[in-house]
Amino acid sequence: MEAAVQRVELALSRGEEILILGDYDVDGISSTSLLLLALRSFNARVSYLIPERTQDGYGLNSHTASRIAELKPALVITVDCGITSIDGAAILTSNGIDLVITDHHEPGDSLPDALAVINPALPGHGYPFRELAGVGVAMNLAMALAQRLGAQLPALYDLVALGTIADVMPLKGVNRIFAKLGLELMNGGARPGITALKRVADYEGKTVGAGTIGFQLAPRVNAAGRLGKGDICVRLLTTESHDEAMKIAAYLDQQNRRRQEIEEGILKEARSEVLSKYRGDSWGAYVLASSRWHQGVIGIVASRLVEEFYRPTVLISINNGMGKGSARSIPAFHLFDGLHECRSSLEEMGGHKYAAGLRIREDRIEEFRQNLNTVALQRLKPEDFIPTIKIDTAMEAEELTFELLAELQLLGPFGAANPEPVFCLHEVRAVNPRIVGKNHLKLMLQRDKNSFEAIGFKMGELAKPLSGREGREIAAAFTLQENSWNGRRSLQVHIRDIRLPGTESGI
Repeated sequence: MEAAVQRVELALSRGEEILILGDYDVDGISSTSLLLLALRSFNARVSYLIPERTQDGYGLNSHTASRIAELKPALVITVDCGITSIDGAAILTSNGIDLVITDHHEPGDSLPDALAVINPALPGHGYPFRELAGVGVAMNLAMALAQRLGAQLPALYDLVALGTIADVMPLKGVNRIFAKLGLELMNGGARPGITALKRVADYEGKTVGAGTIGFQLAPRVNAAGRLGKGDICVRLLTTESHDEAMKIAAYLDQQNRRRQEIEEGILKEARSEVLSKYRGDSWGAYVLASSRWHQGVIGIVASRLVEEFYRPTVLISINNGMGKGSARSIPAFHLFDGLHECRSSLEEMGGHKYAAGLRIREDRIEEFRQNLNTVALQRLKPEDFIPTIKIDTAMEAEELTFELLAELQLLGPFGAANPEPVFCLHEVRAVNPRIVGKNHLKLMLQRDKNSFEAIGFKMGELAKPLSGREGREIAAAFTLQENSWNGRRSLQVHIRDIRLPGTESGI
């Protein structure tokens, strides 16, 4: 950090051009936007570059480094990328360009040649919190610069919260502070880009929580980088114009709808392949590949397959004999470590415990499939492949009150490593179960004189069996939330799982 701050301070005093290189996902976009705004507040000469996923590839690779060398900045600062960019760093150095790397991904066996490398995943650094997002690392650099310059930073915590939550970083330690302060800023409505995103997501006037970011705001920011150019999202998050923000947000909303259509097509194909080729206990991990799949969407599809089949999953998009893959995992399998054991099959790889990316030759995919499967079966026990829901406590119906909800909200913001408390009600009756929206289950839960609205997202398949047993007692695992409609407040139960009478599965 000291070396990085000194070099940026020198660039400021000399009026040198600084270029920020970011990733095209939400964390990278947030990181780029944050550092751009911070450096502008210090009157820096600063520009940024977000590589295109299909044209440029990820991070500071040789292609992108050559592009930057032509621009001739004095200093390049990477955010959310760069920790494994040996070749790209060498190109910048050979062209007389200083490099500062800020990243949070796992380092490789050796580090790039850079003036400074800031990453909490490096061994022996002494920083007390390892699990920052890329935007959290960028925020630390911005704070260190402000301290050195005796300057005041603009309000940036909303950007830190956006990237941290979207990248599914654990909401504990300093991340919890970042998320809490950032959500307060988001709900204050100060940033035009965030306000515009809320509006197109039909969240205007509603309270933004971690779930809102994960399921509503972040997918729209991600859509541009997945299907086209992500740099438009930096404009969204840094503009002071509400009109410009709305135009960009409307475009991102359209891109997100297109992304959903592409995603459903790939999911249908991939799911069919899993069901036909990979069932049984002999498979501890899935590796699926196709030349028909859009590389910008395969990471989302991998996540959905992990949710359904509960296996580490890699999807690979093949083009001209080369595959680019996105991998997602389950809690018991450290994805980066597992891929590292298969590195002889790969051209490149990077990532962390739950998510990773890779590049592989098409003729090595089958070898990689077998190797990763062997590693997964060696590391995982049979019980690791069974998804579980941890129930914090059983409740009585009369205990579910607004007072309880207010106390629970003090524990937020909820997310990775700080999940919402999950409760259980036994001996409740399901009343009027039905499907609403896109395969969501809606019903009333009744116990004695108490009744609660309940919804189970993507659980519409339970409507029919519940209808056939209406009035009979069930057990339900759920989280407790508030529903507001037309000025009316009510408690709403968000179903996590249901055990039907006479069945062994579930609670």
